[in-house]
Amino acid sequence: MKTGFDNNKYLAMQSQHIQERIAQFDNKLYLEFGGKLFDDYHASRVLPGFQPDSKLQMLLQLKDQVEIVIAISAEDIVNNKVRGDYGITYDLDVLRLIDAFQEHGLYVGSVCLTKYTPESEVELFEKKLNSLKIKTFRHYKIPGYPNDVERIVSDEGYGKNEYIETQRPLVVVTAPGPGSGKMATCLSQLYHEYKRGVRAGYAKFETFPIWNIPLKHPVNLAYEAATADLNDLNMIDPFHLEAYGKGAVNYNRDIEIFPVVNAMFDLIAGESPYKSPTDMGVNMAGNCIIDDEVCREAANMEIIRRYYKCLCEQKSEGITKDDQHKLESLMNQAGLNQHYRKVVDKAKERSESTGGLPAAAIELPDGTIITGKTGHLLGAASAALLNALKHLAGIDPDIDLVSAKAIEPIQQLKTAYLGGKNPRLHTDEILIALSISAAESEQAAAALRQIPKLQGCDAHSTVILSPVDTGTMQKLGMYLTCDPVYEEENRKYHKF
Repeated sequence: MKTGFDNNKYLAMQSQHIQERIAQFDNKLYLEFGGKLFDDYHASRVLPGFQPDSKLQMLLQLKDQVEIVIAISAEDIVNNKVRGDYGITYDLDVLRLIDAFQEHGLYVGSVCLTKYTPESEVELFEKKLNSLKIKTFRHYKIPGYPNDVERIVSDEGYGKNEYIETQRPLVVVTAPGPGSGKMATCLSQLYHEYKRGVRAGYAKFETFPIWNIPLKHPVNLAYEAATADLNDLNMIDPFHLEAYGKGAVNYNRDIEIFPVVNAMFDLIAGESPYKSPTDMGVNMAGNCIIDDEVCREAANMEIIRRYYKCLCEQKSEGITKDDQHKLESLMNQAGLNQHYRKVVDKAKERSESTGGLPAAAIELPDGTIITGKTGHLLGAASAALLNALKHLAGIDPDIDLVSAKAIEPIQQLKTAYLGGKNPRLHTDEILIALSISAAESEQAAAALRQIPKLQGCDAHSTVILSPVDTGTMQKLGMYLTCDPVYEEENRKYHKF
C-alpha cells in the first residue's frame, strides 16, 4: 500500500520536541497523553505509514526520563465502564496497561483514582493495586469544577488532593479512556509542585486534530468522524489567531476550557506560559506527512467506514443515533458518498447476480476486486477471502484448494457435536482448513503465503458479519464495512 507518512521522522521530531518542552520548565513536565498509546489504528489508517505503536516507540526513546501515571475515575469503576474496542472494564484495562508498559521497560509510578469516592468497588481495586506494589493516590471531586477557578486553585480544591510522588522529569499521564481526569491530575500536580518550589510544566499530546493542516482536510474530518458520538468539533483556534495572526486547528473542548486553564496557570505559576490551547500541544504529526494525496484518500475511506459502522451499530442496538447525521454531514463536506468505496458496489452487484444471496468483495493492492457469495460450504466472507488468496497466488479460481470432503467433517463438528446452527465455514475456519491442506498441497501452501498481502485491503459485505468473521478480518489488517442488514432478518433476538 502507498505510504503518506514518514514514521521515522515523526519519532525523531516528536521526542526532540518533548525534550525541548521539558527544558522549558524546571526539568519537570506533566504530559497529558490523549488517544491510544499501543494500538492507534485510527492514526495508521488515515496516515498510511504511521505505525500503531508509534507513540510507544517515541516514549521508548525517552525511556530513562519517563514515568507513567495512569488516571482512572472512581465513577467509572463503580459504573463498570467498558472499553468498546477491547470489551473490558476500565479497571481491568488499567491492569492491562500496567503490564504492557512494564513489558516494554517503561516505569509505571502510580495510579491516580480521580473523583474518589469510598465505594466498596473502588476500595477493592485500590487494595488490589497496592497488593501488586503499585502506589495509588486519591484525587477528589471539587465543587464548581472547572469554572470556580479560585476555589479549584486553593487548599480547598487541588490542595485536598494527595500529591503524587514522582521521580523522573517527564511524567506521562494516561488513562483507559476519555473523561478519566487526565488534565485535572496534571494541573493538580502543578499546584503541589509550585507549593514545593518546583516550576513544573504542563503539555498535551493529542495526535488529532492535526493543528497545522487545513481545518477541512480529510484527515481532520476523519477525526471528527471517529469522535462523532462525543460531538467533538474541529475549529480554528481563536486564541492562536489573535496571538500570532496565524490559523491553527484545535477542537471545541480544548478551546472552550482554555480560558479556565489559563486562569489556573496564572494562579498556580503567577503567569501562564501559553497564549492558546494549540500552544499547549506538542504534536508533530503534521510535519511528517510526505504524500498529502495518499493521506487524503485514506482519510476519505475512513470517514465512509465510520458511517457504515454507525449504521450497523444502530441496526444491532435497535436505536437511531445522533452521530449518523454528523457523519452524513462530514461525508458531504468531503464530497463523498457510499459509491466512493468501490468494494460496496461490487459486493452488491455479486449479490444481485446470485438472486440476493449475501456477498462480499475485497479490493487487492493492485486494484483488482475479488468477490465471493454464500454457498452451502462457505459464507460469503470466507469465499471472498479464499478467492482473493487464489488470485494473489496466481491459482485458477476453479481449483478447490480445500476439498468438500475436508469441509464436511468440520460442518458436522459445528452442527452435530457443538450445537451450531450455521454449517458454513467462517473465515477463521476456512483459513485453518487451508493450513491443513497446505501440508500436502503446494498450491494451498502458495495461497496461504499470500495472507500478509491482505493487510490494508478494503472489504465489504452485503450483510452484517458475525463477530468471528469481523475479528478475523481485523486480525488480517483488512478494512471491513457491512451493509446494515442481517442475513436472516426474521430472527428477532439472535442473529448469528
